Amino acid sequence: MPAGSKAKYSDKQKRQAAHIEASYEEKGVSRETAEARAWATVNKQSGGGEKSGSGRKTSPAAKSRARHDSAKRAVATREGKPRSSASSLGTQSKEALMKEARTKGITGRSKMRKQELIEALQKAS
Repeated sequence: MPAGSKAKYSDKQKRQAAHIEASYEEKGVSRETAEARAWATVNKQSGGGEKSGSGRKTSPAAKSRARHDSAKRAVATREGKPRSSASSLGTQSKEALMKEARTKGITGRSKMRKQELIEALQKAS
């Protein structure tokens, strides 16, 4: 697709750009400047043409729910509440597991591998 091609834009986006461009021209802005501003506005509002890519299949409601859940987990962590499941130990780094093992007083932790730390922490809970 050559630079400046509008082939990937939906009909609605093209209509919006034309309307915005016309309103700028009515205000006395040159045609080229009006067109550039119109497409910049459409891109700002909708993120550009009909592009495929990461994150486009996740609905806004699902994203909002995920942010809300993440915030709740962060608050619980700051308040020092324990994890909801032992399976989440596997997603932590070895350094984080070592720190937790230190706070729980697990002996021999410095020589343990990650899986051994997970098992020791599960037993200690």
